[in-house]
Amino acid sequence: MKKLLLILIFIFVTDSYFSLYAFELKGTFYQGNLIVGKTDYKAKVYVDKKEVKVSDQGFFVFGVSKDRKKDLVIEVIKNGISEKQIKKIYKKKYNIQKIDGLPKKQVTPPKEVYERIKSDNKLIGEARLIDSNLSFFHKQFKVPINNSIITGVYGSQRVLNGIPKSPHYGLDFAANEGTKIKAMLDGIVTLSEKNLYYTGGTVIFDHGHGVSTLYMHMKDVDVETGQYIKQGDVIGTVGKTGRATGAHLDIRLNWFGVKLDPASVLDIY
Repeated sequence: MKKLLLILIFIFVTDSYFSLYAFELKGTFYQGNLIVGKTDYKAKVYVDKKEVKVSDQGFFVFGVSKDRKKDLVIEVIKNGISEKQIKKIYKKKYNIQKIDGLPKKQVTPPKEVYERIKSDNKLIGEARLIDSNLSFFHKQFKVPINNSIITGVYGSQRVLNGIPKSPHYGLDFAANEGTKIKAMLDGIVTLSEKNLYYTGGTVIFDHGHGVSTLYMHMKDVDVETGQYIKQGDVIGTVGKTGRATGAHLDIRLNWFGVKLDPASVLDIY
């Protein structure tokens, strides 16, 4: 009887220990960063009291918004036992970017294209809200263009022809028109468009659990909606379509509607 009691105590303590200490986080807690976590696949995970999905391998993910200032609370619960971590969010310094000499329609679009812009934004928004069970998001992203100079960064305030605009939420790679673009990570194409008003040739990939990447201003778009693409596959070429001042690739990273810094998942600095 005593032996059985000891075994039961050991099982309980071991399981409790696992619940309390098997909670790992990958990523730095700066504004705009993507954070990937790992726990037991049977656990429930809450970020700021909102439940996030856990994959069958125990991975979960969430994003820190660009202007977040308050601490972030992550809680993992398994078998009624809770582990909670409170993370301080560190500020990023954002640059001011001035671009002059643009055609007026690129700074303030004419009224006749408002409906087109609204329709384009709806397509992009719907693709970003997909909550699939794919779990590619926990793997290492790779740069889409090799040996390219970064000319625009996340969070920079753009002043176009002297008019302050919304922050830039992407990462710009300067490259010659026609340069091949490679997929940064495995994913499913959820949007493939050749001529959106602002973003021109545009592709969005779903990487699972609300994580998506967007490629814009492309000259050639060589993938189709619903297609599975592997990391490193060529998806098209660099262009200057949409509202672009020259040939370059602008990439974006999202966790659902939260606009994140692509540099937080790329080894570029």
